[in-house]
Amino acid sequence: MTFLLGAVVAYLIGAIPIGFLIARAFGIGDVRRHGSGTIGATNVLRTAGKTPAILTLLGDVVKGAVAVVAGGAVAAMGGADGAAVGAAGAAAAAVIGNCWSVFLGFRGGKGVATGLGAMLWLVPLAVVPSLVVFVVVVATTRFVSLGSLIATAGVPLVALVLSLARGIYPLASVAAAAVVALVIVIRHRENIARLRSGTENRFGQRVKAA
Repeated sequence: MTFLLGAVVAYLIGAIPIGFLIARAFGIGDVRRHGSGTIGATNVLRTAGKTPAILTLLGDVVKGAVAVVAGGAVAAMGGADGAAVGAAGAAAAAVIGNCWSVFLGFRGGKGVATGLGAMLWLVPLAVVPSLVVFVVVVATTRFVSLGSLIATAGVPLVALVLSLARGIYPLASVAAAAVVALVIVIRHRENIARLRSGTENRFGQRVKAA
């Protein structure tokens, strides 16, 4: 019961539409009506500028970490043995909340920044090499979506290696990283289609309203 309650808490925290709120605060209105139609930092950058985008990115990262801490703490009330499983469930729930926010009619972002925050708290050593990969891919191709997809896919793989070889992370955390990666890939299905067709937008490129 506490596991489910922790997941609900994490979902609600993850569902807070940071980009939507920041864009409105900067006079953009509904950011979903601009650019790519999402509430993530990349679309906020295209439509509102650097400062709102940075605030959105930081807000989503912090949101992901807070959701894991809060959701895991609630789940742990049922017993210390459930703390790791509760934190793992909270990480997945937070990203799901970001992607399908109850506050936005079950629409939202693509889960990358929120997933980053959640994974930095849950499996930090697995995130470090993926961040390097993300920077290299985006710097060389200027495709944020491609960098996000490759980096995201790497986190559960590295976490699994660290779990099996060193016993650093419980398998529950590895499973959560895999779920988060799957959700992010699903949310990027349109980007994947555009990457395959050669029509994907590059970093810094203006796009037409959604």
